[in-house]
Amino acid sequence: MSAEGEQQPMEEVENAVAVNNEPASGVREIQEAEADLEAAQEKLNLQALPIRAYLDQTVVPLLLDGMSALVKERPPNPVEWLAAYLLKHNPQNPSS
Repeated sequence: MSAEGEQQPMEEVENAVAVNNEPASGVREIQEAEADLEAAQEKLNLQALPIRAYLDQTVVPLLLDGMSALVKERPPNPVEWLAAYLLKHNPQNPSS
């Protein structure tokens, strides 16, 4: 990659800040881009995991919490109750 190619992202940041005349806006955009990059890297890392490790990192902790709450509650329809619990406490859902 050329030196120009390496400088391009910084130029884009400077242009974003100059256009908006608000450094906070440019910083916010950079932070959002970094968060998007981190999420993409995490997704790739999860894709590379063996099945057991993937489940242990993503599903098992929430499932165990839900099953613990289930045995305390003992609802008449446990499968439906557990499904609602998992949806309500999903860490990937921004409204949880």
